[in-house]
Formats: sequence, C-alpha cells, structure tokens
Amino acid sequence: MDPGQDRQDIELVRRVSARDAEAFEALYRRYQAASYGLARRITDSASLAQEVVHEAFMALWRAPEAFDPARGAFRTFFLSLVHHRAVDTVRREERSRRRDERTLNLEPRVGEDVAEGVVDDAWLSVRRKQVRDALTGLPEDQRTVLELAYFGGMTQARVAEALQIPLGTVKTRTMAALRRLRAALQEDA
Repeated sequence: MDPGQDRQDIELVRRVSARDAEAFEALYRRYQAASYGLARRITDSASLAQEVVHEAFMALWRAPEAFDPARGAFRTFFLSLVHHRAVDTVRREERSRRRDERTLNLEPRVGEDVAEGVVDDAWLSVRRKQVRDALTGLPEDQRTVLELAYFGGMTQARVAEALQIPLGTVKTRTMAALRRLRAALQEDA
C-alpha cells in the first residue's frame, strides 16, 4: 500500500466524518471497482454485488468513525467490510432459498379437504390412461424415440446412437410424435 494514498484515505475519511460529500465521492471512485470485484466473486451475482457495495458505502457514510487508522490501512478496513457484507448476503440468500424450498414442498396440510386430493388423483389416472393410449397409437419408430428420451432419460444424441440412426432422424421422429400426441390428447380433452 502506498503510504501517500493511505494518508489521503485517512484525510478523506476525516472529511467524510464532517459530512463532506466530495470526500465521500473521492473514496467511492477510488474503491468502487475493487469493492465490486470482491463482492461479485463472493456473491456470484451482479445485482447482489451492487447491493453489497452500496450497503458498504452507506455504512461508511453513516459511521465513518468505525475506521481506526491505528488498526490498519483504510483499503484493508473497507474491503474487509465489503467481504463481511458479501458473506452475510450469501448466507441470507441461502436461508431465503431454503425457506422458499420448504414453502414449495407442498405437503398435505392438516384439515385439508381430502375430496380435492381424490379428484386430483382421479383426473391424473384418467390423463395417464389417455397418454398411454395416445402413445400406443403412434407408429413404432416414433413411439420408440419418445420412450427412450422421456422414459429412458436419454438425450437425442444417445437415442440416435442406441438406435443406430442419424440424429436428424431422431429429431424429426420426436417432433412428429409430439405433434401426434398433442393432437390426440386435445381430442380427448
């Protein structure tokens, strides 16, 4: 760290303590790119990184006295502040994601109307039969391609390899089969 820059930073922070907006802007220009780069690496998200940098600079504006020159350089202090905020943001996002997953895990609620479940199950049973019937109505080559792809979990390239046919043929048969299925299922609906 350049001792001259460190002295300038200390003076700028002193001026920020006196609510000097120009000094704050000078610190922002000096550390915005490094702060954003650090936050971006930690959060792996451009928008979260921008949020972290914004929060860090706002914390500096609200409490510039948190920086103690006796404990080290301003750059170290500020990038440490950004780092901690970025890690906290990642943890918060992870907690939110887990909470959302739990919310979306739609387990039957106590007191739920069981008739809805019976109706849903009956509809699914009828629909499965319609799909099976529509599949049996397909030409053998089209049905085989769909079965390998959708029930066998194969990619189109793997289907082509397994059937020893060109990839273009697999794609053509898949599209034709899906069109026929759609038409058959729309008639049933």
